[in-house]
Amino acid sequence: MLEDLASKWEVARESALRERRGGDRRRAAGAGPKQRLVFTDRLLVTLVHLRLGLRHAALAQLYGVDRSTVSGAIGEVRPMLAARGFAVPDRPGLRLCTLEDLFADADAEGVDLRIDGTEVQVRRPCAGRPGRRACVSGKRKQNTIKTTSFSDPQGRTLFSGVVRQGRMHDQTAVRTEAMAEQFRQHPKVKAEVDEGYRGLANEFPAQVSAPPKKPQDDGPLGEHRAWREQRRRQSSRRIRMAHANAEYKQWRPLQRFTGRRETYAETHLAIAGPVSDRSARRATRRKPSIELVLARQSVCWSPASRPTRPAPPDINRAHGR
Repeated sequence: MLEDLASKWEVARESALRERRGGDRRRAAGAGPKQRLVFTDRLLVTLVHLRLGLRHAALAQLYGVDRSTVSGAIGEVRPMLAARGFAVPDRPGLRLCTLEDLFADADAEGVDLRIDGTEVQVRRPCAGRPGRRACVSGKRKQNTIKTTSFSDPQGRTLFSGVVRQGRMHDQTAVRTEAMAEQFRQHPKVKAEVDEGYRGLANEFPAQVSAPPKKPQDDGPLGEHRAWREQRRRQSSRRIRMAHANAEYKQWRPLQRFTGRRETYAETHLAIAGPVSDRSARRATRRKPSIELVLARQSVCWSPASRPTRPAPPDINRAHGR
């Protein structure tokens, strides 16, 4: 991460200085005021702030600088972390940045997706400001922001985004983000979803698997048992996505976001990128083969080569009877 972002930060800094000067630099390289925080410290400050939620003033006290220096460092590094994209397991150097990249990679590699949404509580705007009820979630009865995450069958994060207000339903997000169009363009991609994406499963029954519908109360007992078994199997395949969402909640800002709602999308992407880096390092479990393999070598005798077993002794003759 340090090697990837250091050169980009240097280029962005030189571009900003050139724009502020209005031309090339007039001093030699290395002249002028020095940076109070080198890029390594800037990256560490940003990661600590995203991981633990420490205030800028506390981090400034640790590094012996002004609070504005820490705020400026986080404001520079956080957009770079958000723009890195998501790591792909077993393919180092490749990163996914958009939904198009995700579905194209899943189609090429034959990866079954797990799709699920998660909610994070945010602050409620002051009275009289617009958008006061836009983030009120009907499920949690709180002001929340929702995101949709994608993972592989092992629960390793492949993409996380589609940020929307808590009042918007999952199916509405599917239509607004053209997720259905991606399934239409990649007919080989399959996914496991929950009840919130029932409309997506109805539109693509061969690709998207949703929990089975509950039979009527007066239905046969066998149908209820079959429904419970199908629901259990579908939930066991989909539970990996819930484990992937739990990895985000280990970062303090995604437990309860106290910043400005306008910066939530950038903060979420900046956290989801390192989470995908960590999950991509987990080893891939290979599917067990169904081919029969002999545990030990055995010898097969043909009828012609089978040895003759000696006849048992005559008990009566042995006793003289």
